[in-house]
Amino acid sequence: MSTQISKPAEQRLGSDSPSANSTLVDELEDLSIGAIEERLEAVSERFYYASQWQLILWRFQRHRLAVLSLILLVILYLLAAFAEFFSPYLATSRFTGLQMAPPTRIHIFHEGRLHRPFIYAPQRSLDPETFRYIFVEDTSTPYPILFFTQGEEYKLWGLWSANLRLFGTGPDAPPIMLFGSDPLGRDIFSRTIYGARISLTIGLLGVAISFVIGVIIGGISGYFGGTIDEVIQRLIDVIISIPLIPFWMALSAALPRNWTTVQTFFAITLILAAVNWTGLARVVRGKLLALREEDYALAAQVAGASKPRIIFRHLLPGFTSHLIVSITLSIPVAILGETALSFLGLGIQAPAVSWGVLLQDAQDLMVVAQQPWRLIPAIFVIGAVLLFNFVGDGLRDAADPYST
Repeated sequence: MSTQISKPAEQRLGSDSPSANSTLVDELEDLSIGAIEERLEAVSERFYYASQWQLILWRFQRHRLAVLSLILLVILYLLAAFAEFFSPYLATSRFTGLQMAPPTRIHIFHEGRLHRPFIYAPQRSLDPETFRYIFVEDTSTPYPILFFTQGEEYKLWGLWSANLRLFGTGPDAPPIMLFGSDPLGRDIFSRTIYGARISLTIGLLGVAISFVIGVIIGGISGYFGGTIDEVIQRLIDVIISIPLIPFWMALSAALPRNWTTVQTFFAITLILAAVNWTGLARVVRGKLLALREEDYALAAQVAGASKPRIIFRHLLPGFTSHLIVSITLSIPVAILGETALSFLGLGIQAPAVSWGVLLQDAQDLMVVAQQPWRLIPAIFVIGAVLLFNFVGDGLRDAADPYST
């Protein structure tokens, strides 16, 4: 809001009179105070008429760690969605002679001169003392890293054929393996990006299914009460009392081994959703027990609204923010569940790729001691879980009316 100075005050700006300057300063101070008061009034009016979602958004934006975590999660999901473009190779591509190669080193100096980022060709040789293969760089020829280059052909989302890659080294150059390779000579970086697609998607689908189940069963239990509430609560007690990991193992072991990757994927998703809805159902039940006696709920009932309409149109919106926070904090549990099942060999099976499958290949003690780069997918699991927890903390603080 601009503040204009009156014409007499403008004329007095060039005056040398002390009294004129004093009067001008007082006028400017009065105008500044008035402008500040108008500004404060406009801001308070903005908050007064803001909706609940706008208030939550404004409070969430003040939580810098949560905002940063949300940005990183969006980037992670973009990498998973366009894994074929961001990874330099296919998840099944093998490179002969580069089995269990360490991460490729990137250089910018060759023979004392500055170059664009490049790599050297690795040469494998057998150590006569330890009888282990070691890799030494051939520093005679630099191979530049190319961006937006042509690579192996792929089908984006199984629909469109393409061969454009974000980066690579070209067809006649040695491969660039940022995370090293596995015993079959496959690029771990590319497999990690491909694995993010299954691991992150299972978390979203599993939580979405458990959210629907928890809201429906919890809503019925809390609104109707009585015998229905008692039966549902005892069922929840039985499910909660079952040890989680053995329960997952038993259900996963019952899956036929001849199922396709897609069938196994949806089965694991249903298994994760089968045990994650109980906590949300109890929260919804407790909220509805308190809200069903409110005036607006009784008014809707007197007006002839059906029970499902009262539950889903009048009562549930009263604590939607809490439900969103619950969803955000449940996704890491689903991701860890899929990783644990696949790590134990009971979840996603090869040739499908997930973070759990990659960690299953690296569970040997020798891998930890001699090939630590094969444990890099565990960093992505930990990072994704932490990011979701940070976002959940930010949403919880933003949705809490009593937080400062």
